Amino acid sequence: MGEAVRGEMVVKRDLVAVAEARRFVRLTLGRWEMEDYVPCLVASELVTNAMRYGSTADDDVILRLVRADDGMLSVEVQDATWEMPRMRIVDLTSESGRGLFVVETFTRYWGVRPLAGKAGKVVFAVLWP
Repeated sequence: MGEAVRGEMVVKRDLVAVAEARRFVRLTLGRWEMEDYVPCLVASELVTNAMRYGSTADDDVILRLVRADDGMLSVEVQDATWEMPRMRIVDLTSESGRGLFVVETFTRYWGVRPLAGKAGKVVFAVLWP
């Protein structure tokens, strides 16, 4: 059994951060010869949520991509808060609040791993190969 292949970046808190996260996903998956459309979408949503709800100006947000031997891809975003994400109920005119719905729709499954000592959490999504 082989080891998983990983890629990781620290997402800086500025206006271009989500675009940089998508660029990182495209470059990493290009090296791995994998399709990038859905992983870019999922990474965008998870990074946006981490920056909006899971961190302050001084906290790091870390984006990780993990490819397993069987082709499964995980998109992971680590932030510094203990607050668990939740899907919101929004109406048709809402301009935000659909991020986790998008993640759930386009992934095999998603979840949350709290970090020890209430140091934060990792929100992850597993995509089909």
